[in-house]
Amino acid sequence: MGIIQIGAIGVIGAILAIQFKSGKSEYGIYISIALSLLIFFSIVGKLETIVQVIKSIGEKIQIKSTYITALLKMLGVTYVAEFSSAICKDAGYQTIAQQIEIFSKLTILALSMPILLALLETIQAFLG
Repeated sequence: MGIIQIGAIGVIGAILAIQFKSGKSEYGIYISIALSLLIFFSIVGKLETIVQVIKSIGEKIQIKSTYITALLKMLGVTYVAEFSSAICKDAGYQTIAQQIEIFSKLTILALSMPILLALLETIQAFLG
């Protein structure tokens, strides 16, 4: 799907969700989640292209596959965390959304540790 279709789906979904919130608020949340999932799966198709390009670049400039894998995992963690956090915020559960965001930041920090250690080893090799 293109950006125009996604934008139209988003606007129509928001209008429908607002309409249903006045009567039965849970229907508005269900519509919001359903449309978010539809957009999410549209984005996953685009992410496959990005992953292939990143892997291709990594092969051409000879980056260790561990670094590429860590980068892709960070990308996935970021996207899933943002998506789930936004849904929780939309439903009115800000505390849960904040916990998801904190967990994702710590996960990204943990995933970046091997890269940080390799950087420090490289700096140490240049200095020593």
